[in-house]
Amino acid sequence: MRVAILDDYQGVALAMADWAAGLPGAEVVAFADHVDGEEELVGRLAGFDVVVAMRERTAFPRPVLERLADLRLLVTTGMRNASIDLDAASAAGIVVCGTGGSSSAAAELTWGLLLALARRIPAEDARVRAGGWQASVGADLAGTTLGLVGLGRLGSRVARYGLAFGMDVAAWSPHLTAARAEAAGARLVAKEQLFASSDVVSIHLVLAPATRGLVGEAELRSMRPTAYLINTSRGPIVEEAALLRALHEGWIAGAGLDVFDVEPLPPDHPWRRAPRCILTPHLGYVTDAAYRTYFADALEDIQAYTAGAPLRVLAAPR
Repeated sequence: MRVAILDDYQGVALAMADWAAGLPGAEVVAFADHVDGEEELVGRLAGFDVVVAMRERTAFPRPVLERLADLRLLVTTGMRNASIDLDAASAAGIVVCGTGGSSSAAAELTWGLLLALARRIPAEDARVRAGGWQASVGADLAGTTLGLVGLGRLGSRVARYGLAFGMDVAAWSPHLTAARAEAAGARLVAKEQLFASSDVVSIHLVLAPATRGLVGEAELRSMRPTAYLINTSRGPIVEEAALLRALHEGWIAGAGLDVFDVEPLPPDHPWRRAPRCILTPHLGYVTDAAYRTYFADALEDIQAYTAGAPLRVLAAPR
């Protein structure tokens, strides 16, 4: 058996599970670089029976899946991956499985970005290292309003963080009810009210056709000039061009972004020169605990597949 582990940016995948003992005789290859383009990806994966994909870093559309003649098992970390065409995988005879993950990692990074923005932590750190001293006046969180776009598993956790910091928590999503909002310690408000009245807006929705471009120029212009936007969900939920304008022209005070339309960001991408923002390279799920769960479960999936045991199946051959 040949197993490919993709997008191992930190070079840690082989140390996060006991691949040698778990798959005796198998060849397990971890690739640290990201591959763009159908031809290069198909060429890299030729001859591999199993592929372990890290979240949505590498896409598997129908044209790619149809050309991976040797692939029999595709494991994605997590139990949802919008970058895999599940129908095409089934048609191609490929089993797609998922893994467990962390319920706290992305929510904790959300709060880290918020604190870094409110207290100007990156800029003040750089200033101290350059020989300077205080230059900014930070913003308090206690007594302000946290607006959550999405109040599911992650949004509800962020709501609890906001309450612990003494914030008033408002929430909106297309199907959110007042009872569910109240159970999470939040107030249900209209979408327009959330953007207009919140001091911090944090996005916690799944990317889908209905949520793509959900936050655009109208929403950003309605925000207070002292307000912050946090996105640790998916980049395309926010219209990129509109947010870049908002930061350059000062419609809002700043943004904390962990996700982007194109990942990894190209070296010359406008985000790398954008003002009023803190950028992280999609680190929401990148923690030691999450990675150990991902890769241990991926190994378990491969073992179960070879033994004919029950799987965490997302798609099965037709």
